[in-house]
Amino acid sequence: MQNAALAASSPWYRRIGRPQWYALLASNLGWLFDGYETYALILTIGVALHQLLVPAQYSHIPAYAGVVIAITLLGWGIGGLIGGILADYIGRKRMMILSIIAYSLTTGLSAFAWSWLSFALLRFIVGIAIGSEWATGTSMTAELWPDGTRGKGAGLMQCGLGIGFFIASFVWLLMNPLGPNAWRYMYFVGIIPALITLWIRRGIPESALWERTREQRRNAQERRRRGAALDEQDKSLVRFTATDLFVEPEVRRRTIIALLMSLTTTLAWWGISSWVPPYIASVAAKSGLSAPHWASLAGMAYNIGAIAGYIGLGFFADAFGRKPVVWIFFAASLVLTPVLFLWTHNLDMLLLVAAINAFFSLGQYSWMSVWLPELFPTRMRATGIAFCFNAPRFIAFIGPLIAGSLIVQFGGYGNAATLVSLIYILGLVSLPFLPETRGKPLPENV
Repeated sequence: MQNAALAASSPWYRRIGRPQWYALLASNLGWLFDGYETYALILTIGVALHQLLVPAQYSHIPAYAGVVIAITLLGWGIGGLIGGILADYIGRKRMMILSIIAYSLTTGLSAFAWSWLSFALLRFIVGIAIGSEWATGTSMTAELWPDGTRGKGAGLMQCGLGIGFFIASFVWLLMNPLGPNAWRYMYFVGIIPALITLWIRRGIPESALWERTREQRRNAQERRRRGAALDEQDKSLVRFTATDLFVEPEVRRRTIIALLMSLTTTLAWWGISSWVPPYIASVAAKSGLSAPHWASLAGMAYNIGAIAGYIGLGFFADAFGRKPVVWIFFAASLVLTPVLFLWTHNLDMLLLVAAINAFFSLGQYSWMSVWLPELFPTRMRATGIAFCFNAPRFIAFIGPLIAGSLIVQFGGYGNAATLVSLIYILGLVSLPFLPETRGKPLPENV
């Protein structure tokens, strides 16, 4: 009792051992490189399409860009679902290694695009590879970090995305003066992450929760092969994980609600946030300033705010609960979208407002790494996380298509972004129906 009281009164970071920190670092780096690959596309797509399209098509570049981003998002959804299911069967660590190798190599292939169509197809392949990493890292971090600190670990993992975005912005700032092929060099850099898998293979433990569940699944499958009667737990263990999400009423309810909330965050990101650098670049161009330079500055400012938001949501969620914190992030994102796109015109102020906006609109992504692992039992955790995180991409991929067309139709970004931001209302009305899980152990049964 005395030792337990002493542990509870010690700083939270002293309760985290080296294996937990290593797992967090691996998950953070995997997501960091995902972020680099994703934001490299956002930053370079305008330059790339100027090279891959003929001058007569330049006025429709926002629409073409929307198609490329949408196809990438569609691939991400497919790869994410497959990766999450595999992580429940072959392990968190092994799936992480496979996904990092895959997206590193396929990103390098994007540099060889010879037309906008080939570019779109190559980005689709990259999307498939990228999608499989997040659910694996999220599951690993959640299963290794102790109760009461899980939100912090998830926020620190999620901030890897913003760091990757920031690094991509910084690299693009250095590379964009190198000529019309600078965008190709950005994708060559994306091959580097494959090297991290050598360290992951040796230094990161597999999740003990997953290993125990794997053994239980093997035993249940053996009993089924022998023709023995199976109890309800055995039946759930031998059931295909994707099917298992919709068998038990409570799991099914949680899945549907989390899916609606994830759709909110995902559609808003790809339909609004991905246009922030090109929007600020367009404002700079109207003032006779370098559009690529200001796009890089915007990306860095936006992602400084995002990094703070990712970490902040995790720490706030551990302190005040999942529900109130996520609700505030959704509401603030709704309000701040028109502030950024319609009411701020000074370039320096735009950078500041972009950072504040990103704290909430990008930082809200951490709710998924914080909350989703606490909604599903170990046997289907990665599948449930992957489904809720990635399935909305089959709907949200229309966001860039719609946004690109709206930008062309309205002749600018402001009204289009404000219209798409109404999706935040869906998240605000959905989240009260999920259970509050702050401080509770990960579920083994729901």
